[in-house]
Amino acid sequence: MKPTKVGAVMVSDVVTAGNGTPFKELVRLLEEHRISGLPVVDEAGKVIGVVSETDLMLHQTRDPEHDRRHLMGHGTRREAVKSGASTANGVMSTPAVTIRSDATVTEAARLMAGHRVERLPVVDEQDQLVGIVTRGDLLRVFLRSDDEIVREVRQEVLGNTLWLAPYAVEVTAHNGVVTLTGQLERRSEIPVAVGMTRRLDGVVDVVDHLSYRIDDKHLRPTEQKLHGVADGWLHRL
Repeated sequence: MKPTKVGAVMVSDVVTAGNGTPFKELVRLLEEHRISGLPVVDEAGKVIGVVSETDLMLHQTRDPEHDRRHLMGHGTRREAVKSGASTANGVMSTPAVTIRSDATVTEAARLMAGHRVERLPVVDEQDQLVGIVTRGDLLRVFLRSDDEIVREVRQEVLGNTLWLAPYAVEVTAHNGVVTLTGQLERRSEIPVAVGMTRRLDGVVDVVDHLSYRIDDKHLRPTEQKLHGVADGWLHRL
């Protein structure tokens, strides 16, 4: 199975700013292109920060007297600097959270959630900007039809992974929720079938209605190997 890579869903034509881009130009870029943030790059095309609407909004809440009274707090000091900045260098959030184009959509989603960001600049091996991916881009994988998902479960999970006939297990899907019904040869195959199905693009959840013929949970390694050989012949019949 080949999970969707970031490079397949990212936008390559990226709106960027430079270190010295003026505050008003940053606002204009976001408004003109109808985006909520953009990466800041240096002369070599490397990402050095990200400017979001939240960063720019700090300028609107600027209160010099309040800033002077609360400069001891690190977070407040940083926000005070941002609120008074006039160029991207002072407004942007650093360090930039980036991702490679060969990372999976799942990895990108986890990175976004972990850092609480809405977009990730995509960089190459030299850390140069090659694209950008947003939450909306990542969610597009869930637009796959139920029929597409069922076909992939039969081909990739049942056929290529478990070496079963495509219809050895009943596979249905409704709004991305996949139901697996039937009997597998070994108990240990059930978590494999469920886990690999859950990792397919577009799968929201998996309902497990699978049973098994042989309980191999407590078999010794040699016994498992013998069962595996026999079962291989069974699958080919």
